[in-house]
Amino acid sequence: MARTLFFAGALLLGWASAQSSTSTAVPSTTPLPGDYSGYLRPQIHYSPPVNFMNDPNGMFVDAQGIWHLYYQYNPTSTVAGNQHWGHATSKDLYHWDNQKIAIFPSKTGDGIFSGSCVIDSNNTSGFFPSQNNGVVAIYTLNTAREQTQEIAYSTDGGYTFIKYAQNPVISINSTQFRDPKVIWHAPTSKWVAVLAYAVDFAIGIYTSPDLKNWTFTSNFSHHGLLGLQYECPNLQEIPMVSGDPTWVMTISINPGAPLGGSIMQYFPGSFNGTHFTAVDSAARIADFGKDNYAGQFFHGTPEGSDAISMAWASNWQYSQTVPTGEKEGWRSAMSLPRRNRLKNITRIGYTLVSEPYDLTPLYDMPLANAVKVINNSATIDYSKVVSGALYFEVNVTGIPSANITDGTANFTFYSSVSGESIRGGFYFGGDVPFWINRGNLNGFDNPFFTDKMSTNNLLSTSTWRMSGVIDRSILEIFLDGGDRSATNTFFPEYSIDTMTFGTRALPAGMDVTLTVWSLKSAWGAKGSSNGTVAGNSTMKAKRSMRIDSELF
Repeated sequence: MARTLFFAGALLLGWASAQSSTSTAVPSTTPLPGDYSGYLRPQIHYSPPVNFMNDPNGMFVDAQGIWHLYYQYNPTSTVAGNQHWGHATSKDLYHWDNQKIAIFPSKTGDGIFSGSCVIDSNNTSGFFPSQNNGVVAIYTLNTAREQTQEIAYSTDGGYTFIKYAQNPVISINSTQFRDPKVIWHAPTSKWVAVLAYAVDFAIGIYTSPDLKNWTFTSNFSHHGLLGLQYECPNLQEIPMVSGDPTWVMTISINPGAPLGGSIMQYFPGSFNGTHFTAVDSAARIADFGKDNYAGQFFHGTPEGSDAISMAWASNWQYSQTVPTGEKEGWRSAMSLPRRNRLKNITRIGYTLVSEPYDLTPLYDMPLANAVKVINNSATIDYSKVVSGALYFEVNVTGIPSANITDGTANFTFYSSVSGESIRGGFYFGGDVPFWINRGNLNGFDNPFFTDKMSTNNLLSTSTWRMSGVIDRSILEIFLDGGDRSATNTFFPEYSIDTMTFGTRALPAGMDVTLTVWSLKSAWGAKGSSNGTVAGNSTMKAKRSMRIDSELF
């Protein structure tokens, strides 16, 4: 969570006061309703009911397979400030139920900044003498004087929290010390927290037997891109394709990304319970788009399974000015949930590979089924798709080992009304670049809204694959099974409703197929006749810790 915020005084009128010492007009017992029918509102990406959201926080999956997403939330304005922990739950990571706000600041002017949640199944904290599924949140309390780390515990599965009476649990008298991510380290039987010393470009590693008493053990500092501050670290053991699981440290920086603003980088390495050592000094960027920040891994997934993550799909350079605030009363969405693993890629080595979590609950109708597109083009009119969301996949085979001088594959998504478009493509020759251009759009003008980005996607076999999801105002692209990925928001004046895909100058023997599915809205069935989603009442958790591996 960035330290510098723009605070706004606008309030949602008509709501009861949350707590006597917090901002008025924030409901404490019911979820906020939201209108999910706007033409820019994503239908399969999570976005808040109203107002401003940023970093994902506290994500975990419980024994019943319920995924919990908390997030940095200003419930009273469409800009950052007045930070609370919003909360939503899902059974499949796409169909979300908005829950009531989970954690409030206790004093006006304070903020509940980023953090994480763990399931304290062995009651190491002592908060849960009669259950094995108690949830503990650890977060940064931001005040005008200091940033300290606090904990709160939940006996109902993460729907309501009680703040620990002896907070803070970590304090170093700093205003730039935040974003704790906690994991359980089984070999040492300790909880491990990673925290950002933001302007010192260091990640502190702490350990604890009980989530209350923490001991500093080491720093991981001055690695990769520094930017102006480190934020939102993760430490996670991630499965390796054709190898043993490997530890990964992720660090978000803001500003200072190659394209400007905020970005997340990662470092493969080893961890012994107290010290993390990177395999090298390389800065590896998790996403080559402009809108993927502060990603966090879900706690509670089975050991050895793919690490599941979500990130904030925006950028601090313009997140507080995008037109969804003025037009539709909300700002920011999360990325698609992603499966993550590590892979050794030709010439590059360790690479974090990410693909969308299982999309099949959203599949609606096939609009193109393995249609051959060889030196010609195909057009898909999806103006009748209610969600405005598509999954698309391109498979290429028979790529010759010698260079293809001019061969390309290109896509365009455009508005049949205005001609606005977002497009991209791949060159099969030269240094095999892939590019995206979101510059032909009329709905948002900002000097930091970088319109062009690219990456290189080396070909190590005779095949190539591209897949992606377009969701009203978000495009996510995945190359070669997630070896490269990009997240980009875009804001047209009129709805995007048509797709074209084409290839040119491909030599004989190459084969290209296009598959497109329309996707069902995850919000449509929840809304009233005017599109308003009311949210859920608090649910009670069952006292069980069974985790079914088939869920993952």
